[in-house]
Amino acid sequence: MTSFCVCTGPGHQQTGYAFTHLSLQEFLAALHLMASPKVNKDTLTQYVTLHSRWVQRTKARLGLSDHLPTFLAGLASCTCRPFLSHLAQGNEDCVGAKQAAVVQVLKKLATRKLTGPKVVELCHCVDETQEPELASLTAQSLPYQLPFHNFPLTCTDLATLTNILEHREAPIHLDFDGCPLEPHCPEALVGCGQIENLSFKSRKCGDAFAEALSRSLPTMGRLQMLGLAGSKITARGISHLVKALPLCPQLKEVSFRDNQLSDQVVLNIVEVLPHLPRLRKLDLSSNSICVSTLLCLARVAVTCPTVRMLQAREADLIFLLSPPTETTAELQRAPDLQESDGQRKGAQSRSLTLRLQKCQLQVHDAEALIALLQEGPHLEEVDLSGNQLEDEGCRLMAEAASQLHIARKLDLSNNGLSVAGVHCVLRAVSACWTLAELHISLQHKTVIFMFAQEPEEQKGPQERAAFLDSLMLQMPSELPLSSRRMRLTHCGLQEKHLEQLCKALGGSCHLGHLHLDFSGNALGDEGAARLAQLLPGLGALQSLNLSENGLSLDAVLGLVRCFSTLQWLFRLDISFESQHILLRGDKTSSLSECPLEPPSLTRLCATLKDCPGPLELQLSCEFLSDQSLETLLDCLPQLPQLSLLQLSQTGLSPKSPFLLANTLSLCPRVKKVDLRSLHHATLHFRSNEEEEGVCCGFTGCSLSQEHVESLCWLLSKCKDLSQVDLSANLLGDSGLRCLLECLPQVPISGLLDLSHNSISQESALYLLETLPSCPRVREASVNLGSEQSFRIHFSREDQAGKTLRLSECSFRPEHVSRLATGLSKSLQLTELTLTQCCLGQKQLAILLSLVGRPAGLFSLRDSTRHTEKLSFPTLEACALGFKKK
Repeated sequence: MTSFCVCTGPGHQQTGYAFTHLSLQEFLAALHLMASPKVNKDTLTQYVTLHSRWVQRTKARLGLSDHLPTFLAGLASCTCRPFLSHLAQGNEDCVGAKQAAVVQVLKKLATRKLTGPKVVELCHCVDETQEPELASLTAQSLPYQLPFHNFPLTCTDLATLTNILEHREAPIHLDFDGCPLEPHCPEALVGCGQIENLSFKSRKCGDAFAEALSRSLPTMGRLQMLGLAGSKITARGISHLVKALPLCPQLKEVSFRDNQLSDQVVLNIVEVLPHLPRLRKLDLSSNSICVSTLLCLARVAVTCPTVRMLQAREADLIFLLSPPTETTAELQRAPDLQESDGQRKGAQSRSLTLRLQKCQLQVHDAEALIALLQEGPHLEEVDLSGNQLEDEGCRLMAEAASQLHIARKLDLSNNGLSVAGVHCVLRAVSACWTLAELHISLQHKTVIFMFAQEPEEQKGPQERAAFLDSLMLQMPSELPLSSRRMRLTHCGLQEKHLEQLCKALGGSCHLGHLHLDFSGNALGDEGAARLAQLLPGLGALQSLNLSENGLSLDAVLGLVRCFSTLQWLFRLDISFESQHILLRGDKTSSLSECPLEPPSLTRLCATLKDCPGPLELQLSCEFLSDQSLETLLDCLPQLPQLSLLQLSQTGLSPKSPFLLANTLSLCPRVKKVDLRSLHHATLHFRSNEEEEGVCCGFTGCSLSQEHVESLCWLLSKCKDLSQVDLSANLLGDSGLRCLLECLPQVPISGLLDLSHNSISQESALYLLETLPSCPRVREASVNLGSEQSFRIHFSREDQAGKTLRLSECSFRPEHVSRLATGLSKSLQLTELTLTQCCLGQKQLAILLSLVGRPAGLFSLRDSTRHTEKLSFPTLEACALGFKKK
């Protein structure tokens, strides 16, 4: 005991006493709380708390009451009851109640979500109680991922945690990050079969720690992931782990990240790969290895039958593996026979992805790598981007591509390839018949080869690449084996480079259809002209992209001349302002954003005159003048192979409908004209002059009454007009009246659509009055409601019977007499349907009484009433006899 002075008030001091060892004082305090009759169980449970053990600068050691909950939990054990009852002078019931209260508090704490330090405190308390039921509850309540971050742990702490985990059935992941651990701490985990993932990250972990861990690892039967990152382990510590790892065949992932391992140590670690049949990932990142060691690791990846990928990028170094088809027992039976028949067969069936990015590889390294890969398995992908191969190294890899049997991609981006080296790469891959796409962009430092699979490998590509696809997104080729795409974009290519490039590309022509992309270069007009001369030498060329090459309109029109010289060229897409120029093989010519003046259009049409057909021509510009449109339309008879002319997103003047209508009589091959909103015009041409019927539509063109007569006169010159669409214009009642007056002169044999033209009941009545003067009308329908439709159907010959359907016309009483007059005059009208036209029974009776027609059958239908097949001698008598449906 020690004594000290305690100030109890101003000028008053008393002597205090304490034990030299605070733990003894806490133990005696716990005895007092458990045995004293003056302390009830509610007061006692207030002391059963879990203290955080985070290390703080202001609190470097445990406090006075830090062990008190643990002592109380220990005294709550059943084995302590006789002793405590003796201290309590035989009051066993009181002691039992206090012990039960402590256990009950611990049960509540066990079901809560606790921080790492409190989990450790709880495990100590639960272990002290020696209650299996409480230990089981605690173990089952622990989360699947149990992290311990940045607080000190002792061997006793881990031993206590292991004791609790023995009562757990489910696996658990333990993550110790930044926790100061004693060197022999891992020994406390011996035999802990519940641990599935075990991770340590601390600079406090050294060789002694690694040695202790190596003794524990083989006893953890469920361990699948081992992480030992950010430690200070040298070759001595790693040697113990390397010996222990083969004794853990169930391991699926091992990480030695950031351990400052030497090159030889890394090589020692990878030697264990053949002995871990279920391993899927080995992480050796942030360990600063040299290029020669990296090549040795590549050899391991080639020879080890379970390796599927080696990923090295600056500090990253990762092996990805997948188990072979052989069973684990078979692999363990002969782990050292790397050249056995079974493994040789597995090497042939597997595929390897090799990514050595930003690893400072040079030309001589490329030569060594090629020699190594030629003896290895089939390659899924080889990525050497970000190295220092330059022109010669890129050429060597391109030449070796056909021998390496790469299934998907070879990436040589950012390796210092120059313009001079481009043609060497092209010549090198000309004999590689599996190449599907080559993309070179010197500006973006891109050099990527995409390959199509060989025929014998196409049966199960998904199965072969399933493992890698689950780890990293791939970029498979979309082109068939018989087609390849060469993209030489943004390479600064000029006219002087073309001959050499085309000569190199010529070697690819015999391997299938070729798609060539020269966009983003500096060819100019001279380059375009020179390329037009070289195109025939490229054989089965299917498309050519010359966008963003600074071409003038003259050069563009010069490209159009290729239509008549190249058998493959059927489509030309040109967007002049945005410099989009594409030649391809689907029989269409498109010019957009071009200054389409009359001289240019004349030259364009003269150039297209000798092109093979059928031909489609698509033009687009901001505004096309009447003179330009007239020039274009005048040239149409000179293009007998033209099947489609389209003006899209092009402003046209209000005169354009009349110019297009006039074309119907000037060019007999036109079978359809469609003009929409004065911005989109389409002309379809018939391929056989025996085809009948001409359709024209001028919708949304702001046509009004003043345009009707001129338009009808132009349409009347067309001999075989089957359909006219004038919907969505501004005709109104006056324009429609004018149009109906002109109808007898317009030879329409099909449909006239006048919908959405702002018409009223006046137009419906006038239509009824006009029917006698239009003998070829067979049916007319008007809807003045939300549908706003107005359609008239014609026949080629005079129609004996006519049908009129009026819907939602909202007729008023003053319209009845005019309706009756129209019905009386329209003798050919045999059927009239009124739908929701606001005519009641009285108005219908008046209507029928006013109708004067000769004897015969006439059908009148109403939406709510009907009278059918009434002969006119008896019509008046039946006028009031309507029946409801």
